[in-house]
Amino acid sequence: MKICKTIREMREQCEAARRDGKRLGLVPTMGALHEGHLSLVRTAKKSYGVVAVSIFVNPTQFGPNEDLAKYPRNFEQDCELLEKERVELLFAPTVEEMYPQGVVTWVTVEGLSEKLDGSSRPGHFRGVTTVVAKLFHIVQPDAAIFGQKDAAQVAIIRRMVRDLKFAVEIVACPIVRERDGLALSSRNAYLDLTQRRQAQVLYRSLMRVEEMWEAGEKNVTKLIEAGRGEIGRERSVRLDYFEIVDAENLDTVTNAERGALVAVAAFVGTTRLIDNVVLGE
Repeated sequence: MKICKTIREMREQCEAARRDGKRLGLVPTMGALHEGHLSLVRTAKKSYGVVAVSIFVNPTQFGPNEDLAKYPRNFEQDCELLEKERVELLFAPTVEEMYPQGVVTWVTVEGLSEKLDGSSRPGHFRGVTTVVAKLFHIVQPDAAIFGQKDAAQVAIIRRMVRDLKFAVEIVACPIVRERDGLALSSRNAYLDLTQRRQAQVLYRSLMRVEEMWEAGEKNVTKLIEAGRGEIGRERSVRLDYFEIVDAENLDTVTNAERGALVAVAAFVGTTRLIDNVVLGE
């Protein structure tokens, strides 16, 4: 595996792969890799001749009181995992490499970026779309592979790609879960044993809504009330949002049709977790 620390080196490696006629798949990450990330790598390996993974804890998507400083960083372990998956390229730039002094340009998907996580984390998605646009510009992949757990992020990046005419396919892969349903997340490392048990309520709330929907309930208000009620049974968990929206534009819907996105975010202790399901899938 070739580890590239500079933009110039990464571009050279990607250009060499293209000259050899190989299609390139990109898996953007912030490191602290787990089985969810590795599932994205495996999906990329099936379809693309060269797989590039980026590890970059992007400071611009963290708010002033969020967990940038303590976000888990396990670079050596991450490299070992990627070596086992036979990843060809790893891009691991510094903050200074990605954001040189004096940078003032941002990429913002207006309208979508203020919804779901964007509502409670102002500026978060501006940081996401800016760094992803940079990665696309540097790597020029044929496809980029993301996890469905970050459903709002996927919708926003799809819109950015469409609006800015990036020649990249966006692939969303299913959420990988623990046996008890908890969605895999790098932030799960923050949870103690009690909080780990409490965090299961996010998945239970989604399953409650899905069961009601499959039984014929399509009224969004009733479904949301049921989901919030389930969260409310775990008194140590503080709800951020529980919403049912259009999976493409993140607009709220009045009737829950097949394909609607049921999304939840909540704090378990000081750890903010997100999860979602798509109805009928």
